[in-house]
Amino acid sequence: MRQINVEQIKKAVESAVIEANTNLPEDVRAALQTALTKETSASGSRCLQIILENAQIAEQDKMALCQDTGMVVAHIELGQEVHLVGGEIENAVNQGIRDGYRRGYLRKSVVSDPFTRINTGDNTPAVIHIHMMAGEGLRIVLLPKGAGSENMGQLAMLKPSAGMEGVKEFILKVVREAEGNPCPPIIVGVGVGGNMEKAALLAKHALLREVGRPNAQPDLAALEEEMLQKVNDLRIGVQGLGGDTTALAVNIETYPTHIACLPVAVNLGCHSTRRITVDL
Repeated sequence: MRQINVEQIKKAVESAVIEANTNLPEDVRAALQTALTKETSASGSRCLQIILENAQIAEQDKMALCQDTGMVVAHIELGQEVHLVGGEIENAVNQGIRDGYRRGYLRKSVVSDPFTRINTGDNTPAVIHIHMMAGEGLRIVLLPKGAGSENMGQLAMLKPSAGMEGVKEFILKVVREAEGNPCPPIIVGVGVGGNMEKAALLAKHALLREVGRPNAQPDLAALEEEMLQKVNDLRIGVQGLGGDTTALAVNIETYPTHIACLPVAVNLGCHSTRRITVDL
């Protein structure tokens, strides 16, 4: 049995949220650079150059990549052979976020109630998902998700008769209706199956997958490639100004579902899709 003091979790999360908000993941940066070499639109090329320059300045000066530093989503994989001491894991994660957002001078965007809209002043609480795993590991994946892209997500409970074509049409519908609002080039996270909440969680989880790494199932990998081409054929372009690069990736995750259901959710990540993994 391995013992971990939650103070370690708090400190790790504090540093991680600063890093995530100031340092663009290398796979996203590489995808943007590749897109720049292929972009034929003058406005698209210029915007991609500005995005890459912004990422360089943010990393060098430890400034936020975007003024919207998001609501933090935490995916926690906790080994069954881990014994946590010194407090509760969710409290530790939230305290780490409080300390990190304060120390990093990051904008606090969370309100305590969806109706009264009073800011909590510390960017908590986070949205936390905990999964029990075998072994003695502890992995925390943090996704500070901005509202501009989050607001453009959609979920549909399709009839099974809609099939694969219905899912394809829904993905394109969501991207088409979003236009430039989620700050493209986007990463399109798609969840299919389960029930209503599972499909939404799958779509969010799909954004955590490295850009350029296809689904392990060949049929889903082929679908991802097809949908990426179709999304880019919409020519919404960088920042909605037209051009070749609307999306950097389409990541699709699936799960078993009920015989009467075909849930599908689409969650969009902006050009500054920020995520970081902490292993303790």
